[in-house]
Amino acid sequence: MFIQASTITFSLPEWLATYAGSYRASVDVAERMRFVIGAATKNVGQKTGGPFAAAVFERETGRLVSLGVNLVVSQNSSVLHAEMVAIMLAQQRLGAYDLGGPGMTAHELVSSAEPCAMCFGAIPWSGVRYLTTGASSDDARSIGFDEGPKPQNWIQELESRGIQVCTGVERELAREVLLLYRQTGGHIYNSKEK
Repeated sequence: MFIQASTITFSLPEWLATYAGSYRASVDVAERMRFVIGAATKNVGQKTGGPFAAAVFERETGRLVSLGVNLVVSQNSSVLHAEMVAIMLAQQRLGAYDLGGPGMTAHELVSSAEPCAMCFGAIPWSGVRYLTTGASSDDARSIGFDEGPKPQNWIQELESRGIQVCTGVERELAREVLLLYRQTGGHIYNSKEK
């Protein structure tokens, strides 16, 4: 007899709440990005996941709404990319599937790297109005990650949906985390091992 699970759960790294608590609201996007890159670095150092982090902020105040890190390998789920985790946590915290819905303040997703195909697809449905990224997709590919079939004109696609995109913020710092992950033997996971 087949028994379907009735719930899906995942666990966040123990250090994440303490790290998130260290954030002080800032309107400086580079400062927000350094905070996010710091989480990616800690995720690598603690061996709790991949070299990616993302957070949802209130755009105008810089208030942190949620912080996520990549948990694909540690939680055995291909959907637990940092952006997906941050979006899910923000939606849960605010009790809304649409972070841009009526009466909502504008929200910004800050990611240590440009979105892969899956995360690109999730961004318009999340309701965020701003996306800020660090490392490029080419940076992630250069260490072996498969970014999937994302459109070449992905920025224009998001902007046509009212999402303002800013790329390359603290790119070198974000790229260093990717290189650290590779240098320390981090598992480069893809759907098909090469």
